[in-house]
Amino acid sequence: MQMLNYNKADFQASYGLSSQLPDSDRPEFVFSGRSNVGKSSLINKLCNRKNLARVSATPGKTATINFYTVDTAYFVDLPGYGYAKVSNADRRRWDELINSYFDADRNRMLLVQLLDSRHMPSADDLQMLEYLQYRQIPFVAALTKADKLKKSEIEPTKQRFAELCEGYGCSAVILTSSEKGTGIPELQALFEQCLQQGEAVDGV
Repeated sequence: MQMLNYNKADFQASYGLSSQLPDSDRPEFVFSGRSNVGKSSLINKLCNRKNLARVSATPGKTATINFYTVDTAYFVDLPGYGYAKVSNADRRRWDELINSYFDADRNRMLLVQLLDSRHMPSADDLQMLEYLQYRQIPFVAALTKADKLKKSEIEPTKQRFAELCEGYGCSAVILTSSEKGTGIPELQALFEQCLQQGEAVDGV
């Protein structure tokens, strides 16, 4: 079984234009979610690093796709969406960048859609889920900030999200906490499984 060495992780670059994106020369695991949902923190926790992905103090400020080399794979961090203060021009650039990334013939393995476990998905979240379904992009849902839930809320929350996300083609729902490391082994196991199967998402 192919195992990724998560300790061999480096920030490669931020790309604001689709023409700048690097060649797809390795498997790619993609992270999507609204601004401030905890994408940077989750990537840091997956790689056991504090500052690999920089946590922005000003959410939604820059529409860039961040690439990280993680051993023999890429982690691809899509720009956060749903930030109210973003201009229409920036929103159009975000759309163009995302569409160009998914239009390109790249070696995508799996997308991790981050959703805040404390709240039901926002209108922007639902729009993203519809987009993933429309483009037939295989994805799992990572419910962030699970450490903020009461014990009695954990199972009902997971059930609620599972029922909702399943309708969009989600293959798994995982409760995660970047504070406590909850769900990290499960996500890593899914990545290994994808690499083992070698089923890149083609044409999406």
